Amino acid sequence: MIAVAAFAVPVAVLALAVLLGGPRPTADVRLAARPVRPLWNAAAISGEYVSAAAFLGTAGLVLAHGPDLLWLPAGATAGYVLLLTFVAGPLRRSGAFTLADFAEWRFGSPAVRRLVSACVCCVGWFYLLPQFQGAGLTLRVLTGAPEWTGWALVAATSLGLALTRTVRGATSVQAVQFWVKFGAVALPVAAFAALGPRLAADGRPAAPRFEHATSVHVRTGARVLVPADVRVVATGTVDGVRRRDGRIVLRAGAHTVADGTRLDFPAGAPVPRPAGRARCAPHPLYTAYSALLGVLLGTVGLPHILMRFYTDAGGRAARRTAALVPGLLALFSLFPALYGVLGRVYTPELLLSGDTDAVILTLPARVAPGAAGAVLTGCVAAGAFAAFLSTSCGLVAAVAGTARAARRTLVFRGGAVAALAVPLAVTARGAPHGTASLVTVALTVSACSLCPLLVLGIWWRGLTSAGACAGLAVGGGSAVAAGTVALAGVPLPGPLGAVVEQPALVLVPLAAGVMVVVSLLDRRAVPARADHALARLHLPDDIVVR
Repeated sequence: MIAVAAFAVPVAVLALAVLLGGPRPTADVRLAARPVRPLWNAAAISGEYVSAAAFLGTAGLVLAHGPDLLWLPAGATAGYVLLLTFVAGPLRRSGAFTLADFAEWRFGSPAVRRLVSACVCCVGWFYLLPQFQGAGLTLRVLTGAPEWTGWALVAATSLGLALTRTVRGATSVQAVQFWVKFGAVALPVAAFAALGPRLAADGRPAAPRFEHATSVHVRTGARVLVPADVRVVATGTVDGVRRRDGRIVLRAGAHTVADGTRLDFPAGAPVPRPAGRARCAPHPLYTAYSALLGVLLGTVGLPHILMRFYTDAGGRAARRTAALVPGLLALFSLFPALYGVLGRVYTPELLLSGDTDAVILTLPARVAPGAAGAVLTGCVAAGAFAAFLSTSCGLVAAVAGTARAARRTLVFRGGAVAALAVPLAVTARGAPHGTASLVTVALTVSACSLCPLLVLGIWWRGLTSAGACAGLAVGGGSAVAAGTVALAGVPLPGPLGAVVEQPALVLVPLAAGVMVVVSLLDRRAVPARADHALARLHLPDDIVVR
């Protein structure tokens, strides 16, 4: 019942907005009926950006690695500062609705449009993967259902809603959804503070215990601390001894558990705690800086976010919208971080099983057992489904709208189906990954392709269509290849493995450099309309460029 209610609430909000919006012509799917106020539009952008990674992934990162990993969501929020400074106002003045439209308008080249459309599709497909995986995880945690049921629910609902909403109606829905998601994470935290933590006799938080018989599958080898003697059934290697369905007693203290081991704990058993932090990737300094660069610059080129600026009244309103978004996102990000910190006390077993993204779903019942915990679990689950649905709808509309003939109903619907079919097939066959890592792949593709094109296309007259095509092919193609290898789980040793896992630090300068060098070698190909285009992008809104 909790799962049904959690899914029904955000769907009802979306459906109600569709009914209130009424029917619109097909062209209005791509063209806003009238401008939207900056604050409302900023809430809509924030609602669309708060996806599975922001909702589940941030808490999971803090649970696994501590507050040190908060630079990742902070980097995404800081990306809006760059968006405000370099892109928001000029892009709004261009008058183009999608990134593909902007590319064709700026360069007058169908080839650039096709490459930009391909990059938008790849970013959208990679970004949809964590939405489906998060939905499957949420439904599995709440009901024990197979994960594919969560994928199917989100895909079917997103498709139906994306085909019926207008741009302005979608903006209103996303704004409402942001406050739904904000309340879903903030109310349980307030309840935790009101109820107070369970304390032991010495005044410290009581040691967490399994409420029912639980099987923990250890995905990566770990060293754990057992607070008290407990009898378990072990299948795998514990303390260097391989066992098969063997009943053993884990004495209080430290123990080593190998990869692939399953431990069956009885109800009431104390929860072991990992000894130390989760393992970091090889070459951690390079990985951290490369991931931060990919998240920072990738935010500038997210297609479903950039679409929202076309509902602003002008370039000035677009800048105001972009300025409000970091504040809203920073306010929201406080709460998933708190869930991660509390999860280290109340749900340490998630570090053993690898389901760190589930901390925000399991924590309410652990902190407040009984009916109160069930209500709070339903609250956060409703916010999670709202995150999956709102982001998925925006991505479907962005990918489907890249086609030149997307104004036609049949073409738009076909694009929407394709936008969902590809990530669904990959999710069904791919290995599980954390939602934060999946979103980082999508942002890296955006950073290596769309971000250099936008920044150079807006601020440099000399960028030619040949330079744009070369940079998109090199940067975007390499980032997609690296993301595919990383998702497939192909192990690569040494520095090469680190570059493939986080390629932004190499590919972003490479893509921008290729665009500049090829354009300089082809200076005569700079179109005569480039001066007119840059004048329109940078002159004040009240000056009409003819």
